[in-house]
Amino acid sequence: MTQAQMDAVEIEGGKGPAQALRLGRIATPEPAEGQILVRVEAAGVNRPDLIQRQGFYPPPPGAPSTLGLEIAGEVVKGAGRWREGDRVCALLGGGGYAQFAVCDARHALPIPAGLSLIEAAGLPETVFTVYANVFEHGALKSGETLMVHGATSGIGVTAIQMAKAAGARVIATARGADKAAQAKALGADIAVDATAEDFAQVAEANGGVDVILDMVAGTYFPKNLDALNAGGRLVHIAALGGGTVELQIHRLMQKRLSITGSTLRPRSADEKARLASEVERVVWPWIAAGKVKAIVERTFPLANAADAHAWLDGDHLGKVVLTVG
Repeated sequence: MTQAQMDAVEIEGGKGPAQALRLGRIATPEPAEGQILVRVEAAGVNRPDLIQRQGFYPPPPGAPSTLGLEIAGEVVKGAGRWREGDRVCALLGGGGYAQFAVCDARHALPIPAGLSLIEAAGLPETVFTVYANVFEHGALKSGETLMVHGATSGIGVTAIQMAKAAGARVIATARGADKAAQAKALGADIAVDATAEDFAQVAEANGGVDVILDMVAGTYFPKNLDALNAGGRLVHIAALGGGTVELQIHRLMQKRLSITGSTLRPRSADEKARLASEVERVVWPWIAAGKVKAIVERTFPLANAADAHAWLDGDHLGKVVLTVG
């Protein structure tokens, strides 16, 4: 019997989205034991997708070679707690830019009450990343201060809201006065235009910060150390400003600082399942209470994935989502 086919975005090669991405027909995946098959209604677009398209950030062993790390849709073949017809959003190792996707049943979560599938599709990658890095690696607590760089990105808007929901103060940095104003509107207590102000000086003038979520690195690194209070935690999730930095060990010792970082995609299936359970326990009630909102700026049809990548590579607020339909 010929295996069923589906529409999916394929990577043909080249660096730019228009040259690299096209809609094609590939085999519909079959779920393995412990996996579910989801009819995809919407798929989140994330910066790791752009990096993979450029030839970097390869999928982990066993994951689809096609793009897409988060989806929302309807379960077609169930497993674990999920049955046919259930509506879920899910974290994937890849393959979300398609009509159907498979995932570990433990990595799927129910659609939060009041959210559309489009909104829910933009949650898993960002919420898992923020929870793991801010609340686990960064150990942010109520009453402490979080500094978020890249405040209007998908990660940034999620981190601001989750930190506020947890009772923390937030200092957000963004490039440009308009973006800083957007960060303030999302709940940041202090918003810094990093093109016009020194964020370390602003932090020091306002009592310093306890945790920094950084996706820039590069020239931000020494300023991050200045901004942190004694016992502060610096957490890296990307290095858009350069991955090589210089550290004076004595500064680390004097302030008793912790510097760490992580990526989500290579983590084990068991670790992602643990994170999913924690996210559902802690973050889903914040969403239900309206403390954390899904901020989707633009949607694009699946066939226009190249346009979605180009949009994400420019100025944007929150998430970009592909609609499959």
